[in-house]
Amino acid sequence: MTTMNITTLLMTVVSTSLIYSAPLIFTSIGGAFSEHSGIVNVGLEGIMVMGAFASVVFNLMMGSAFGAATPWLGLLVGGGVGIVFSLMHAVATINWRTDHIISGTVMNLMAPALGVYLTKLIFDGRGQTDIIQHPLATVTIPVLSKIPVIGPIFFTKTSIVAYIGVLVSIGAWWLLAKTRFGLRLRSVGEHPEAADSVGISVYAYRYAGVLISGFLGGIGGAVMAQSITLNFSATTIVGQGFMSLAAMIFGKWHPVGAMGAAVFFGFAQSLAIVGKYIPVIKTMPDVIFTIAPYLITIIVLVAFIGNATMPEADGSTFIKSK
Repeated sequence: MTTMNITTLLMTVVSTSLIYSAPLIFTSIGGAFSEHSGIVNVGLEGIMVMGAFASVVFNLMMGSAFGAATPWLGLLVGGGVGIVFSLMHAVATINWRTDHIISGTVMNLMAPALGVYLTKLIFDGRGQTDIIQHPLATVTIPVLSKIPVIGPIFFTKTSIVAYIGVLVSIGAWWLLAKTRFGLRLRSVGEHPEAADSVGISVYAYRYAGVLISGFLGGIGGAVMAQSITLNFSATTIVGQGFMSLAAMIFGKWHPVGAMGAAVFFGFAQSLAIVGKYIPVIKTMPDVIFTIAPYLITIIVLVAFIGNATMPEADGSTFIKSK
């Protein structure tokens, strides 16, 4: 294999991995915010579904008005709908003290059915939308793409959204570790009674954690729909929310760690596309590449969930003392 062929292969693998990892990066960081506040958010899958639905509908209806800005505005629309949808989880777990896993599972079961139902209402009874005309396209980053060797591999025809996700992960780490808001958020996820005793509103910060996870999870679904599937149907989000949850655990609830794990899971997903071009594994059956990301998710959860230390009060019910 020539140097040019190696470079082309690496460019294809890296670009495809980043495209598939971008939705997971945003969603896994969102999960970290929720769980640092003490609320387990198994409903990331459902939040992604609703974010994907909202962004595609916005893209199709408003594309002619906003042109190239449409998919970027679609991310915000997906995030906004993610906030609204996650509000149900917040009310159920914080105010009604529902079991966090049950509430999240209900969200995951509700979202695909609700999304398809609304799609049929809007699109004349069809169970899926049209293909969007304004997707999140790959871009070549000026200047950086000219760097020898590295430029063509990492910055040519790549996902700019994934790089934004990397910056968001660093910003999320700074917010959680270095600011008053982050320290208080983590305090209610570690010891809510102690936080309450010094005047910190446990309910308010837990709401903040869940709603931030809704916003980022909705963006994750919007990225998935507008850069990979390019439409919405019942199969637009098929396990990416659970992969994001696994990435968060693999990353030990740290935003940057979750981002790194999300890139790994993105690579696992991309094998279905690029596996046939990688000499060592190209002869393997296609079904192996299809099930690989889900199998890796199970392995990671089994191998790491017992070794990773979650926030002390994660999944707990808090009742404010009189």
